[in-house]
Amino acid sequence: MHLKQILRENRPRERLQFEGPSALSDAELLAVILNTGTKKENVIDLSQKLLADHNLEGLSTASLTELQKRNGIGFVKACKLLATFELGRRTKHRATRSIQIQSPKDVYHYAAPLIQHLDKEQFVLLLLDSKNKVKKHLTISIGILDASLIHPREVFKPAIKESSRAIILVHNHPSGDPTASAEDKNITQALIETGRLIGIPVLDHIIIGKDRYYSYREDKIQKRQPPQKHV
Repeated sequence: MHLKQILRENRPRERLQFEGPSALSDAELLAVILNTGTKKENVIDLSQKLLADHNLEGLSTASLTELQKRNGIGFVKACKLLATFELGRRTKHRATRSIQIQSPKDVYHYAAPLIQHLDKEQFVLLLLDSKNKVKKHLTISIGILDASLIHPREVFKPAIKESSRAIILVHNHPSGDPTASAEDKNITQALIETGRLIGIPVLDHIIIGKDRYYSYREDKIQKRQPPQKHV
C-alpha cells in the first residue's frame, strides 16, 4: 500500500504532530526519519523490514555498510540513522556529566553511553575534580587491553596536567561479558600502585558489558540499574 492510500490522520508525521512522538511505534518513528520508501513499498513497510533485520538495539549500533544492505536504504538514509542514534547517545551521556561520582553505578551511567555500543575495546580515563565530578574523559587506547599499550605515563600525564584529584579507569568488553581477565586485574593493580606513588589515586576500574558492569574495587559484577538523581 502506498503511503498516500493511508488516511492522513494515520500517517506517522501527522500522528506525531497531533499525538506526540511517544504514541508512535518504533517503525513509525523510523519512518519519520527515513521520510520515503521505495517504488515497491512504503516507508512504514521499509522501516518494519529494517527492524526485522536488526531489531532496535542492533539498528542503533549498525554500521553504514550494514544499514545499506537493506534495499531502499541508501547512503543518505543510512547517514540519517547513524546521526539520529549518535545524538541519542550524546544526549543520554550529557545528562550524566554533572553528577558527582559516588559509586561504580555512577561511573557506569556516565561511561556506558560512550563505549558500551562499540565493537572494539576502548580504555577510557575519567579525570575527577575535588568534588568527584568528571572534569574530562580521554580515550587512552583502542583494541584488546594489553599492559604494553597501557603505560602508566600515558595514564597519569593528562591527570597531572589537569590537576586531577583522582582518576577512574573504564573499558568495555564488546562480548557483553564484563568479567575481568587476569590481564585486566594486573593492569589495574599496576596503575593503582603508580597512583599511590604520585599522589593521584585510582578509585576504581569499571568494565562495561551488556547491561552489566564489573567493579575492581568491589570485585563483583553488577546488573545495570536506573541512574539516581543527584541533588
